[in-house]
Amino acid sequence: MKIKSLYIISMVIMATVSGRAQAPLDIDREFAFAAQQYEGMLRAHPDTTKFPQSTNPDGSPRDMKSDWWCSGFFGGSLWYLFERTGDPKWKEAAHRWTMAVAKEQTNTTTHDLGFMLYCPFGNGYRLTKNPAYPPILLTGAQSLATRFNPNVGLIKSWEKFQTYTYPVIIDNMMNLEFLFWAAKTSGDKRLRDICLTHADNTLKNHYRPDGSSFHVICYNPDGTVAAKKTAQGAADGSAWARGQAWGLYGYTVMYRETKAKKYLEQARKIAGFYLNHPNLPADKIPYWDFNAPGIPNEERDASAGAIAASALLELSTYGGPEANTYRQAATQMLQSLSGPAYKAKPGGNNHFILAHSVGAKPMKSEVDVPLVYADYYYLEALLRYEALQKKKG
Repeated sequence: MKIKSLYIISMVIMATVSGRAQAPLDIDREFAFAAQQYEGMLRAHPDTTKFPQSTNPDGSPRDMKSDWWCSGFFGGSLWYLFERTGDPKWKEAAHRWTMAVAKEQTNTTTHDLGFMLYCPFGNGYRLTKNPAYPPILLTGAQSLATRFNPNVGLIKSWEKFQTYTYPVIIDNMMNLEFLFWAAKTSGDKRLRDICLTHADNTLKNHYRPDGSSFHVICYNPDGTVAAKKTAQGAADGSAWARGQAWGLYGYTVMYRETKAKKYLEQARKIAGFYLNHPNLPADKIPYWDFNAPGIPNEERDASAGAIAASALLELSTYGGPEANTYRQAATQMLQSLSGPAYKAKPGGNNHFILAHSVGAKPMKSEVDVPLVYADYYYLEALLRYEALQKKKG
């Protein structure tokens, strides 16, 4: 679907929705559809060395190896299907795809072990208490901790970015939940301290006064800032949409784990920037960058919408004058993602649930395609929505 057509259709849909009270989402229907799609995904992926990632420009499936940063999301989504349905077939599939990334527990070359390990193994352990999972997670946490340099005070993201040798991206906030779990499980206070120091320095250097975030901060060996850049955003000073969602989610988790008010205040500030931005479309699914130069004829990013929806639902549980606003906005995001503008047709979209995400437009990589992590956070958000509805009613 062309971007302009998508924009017009989504505007019509959300104009209709905004004109009446929000109807409850049909969670049974959405999970039934997700199950149908992922049954097809499993049939198309008999080999657990090829992880579903996206769609290539020619329409063929794009699969990646276990050392790719997204390798844990498919297993994590399968666990969410098991959580919602209780069907043992999903438990078996989730375990198989979870164990397929076990070897990454000793990978010290990536900061993404939270995504790679905690999404599948963390959810798997939460749901089954399988004793095989914690040792793998604890080894992985120690591997991740090797990327923390106390002189800089942050977990290093990439080995190099442009000419800089200590780049840190906002995405890194998402891996702290993993380290918190490991600290509580193992009693290793150092892992918790790493989370606090990383979050505090990110708060200090990544964020602008309006609550928006830079994507990449490049550090000198002494911890001073060398440069403020972007890799996947429209410009160094722009607000890359998924980056804003990562930060919103990350600081919400920081408050959950510490109850420190500064993290709650930061999460609310990010939410305010996100929800009140004049370039946020009526259906609440953002353009890939809030400052993309061709708005309104720019691609949307369903993955950012799904991540933000999940984060806002949790943030709404921590009270405050905007709690209801957060819940309503998240509900609208999920309604949009569950509608025809973003949801795949049955059996289509290479068996992914959602369409129209953007990976890295400046690199011409994964533009207006399905992405495995969009599905993961969408399913997570649906589960959070349902839990809140049950609590409410």
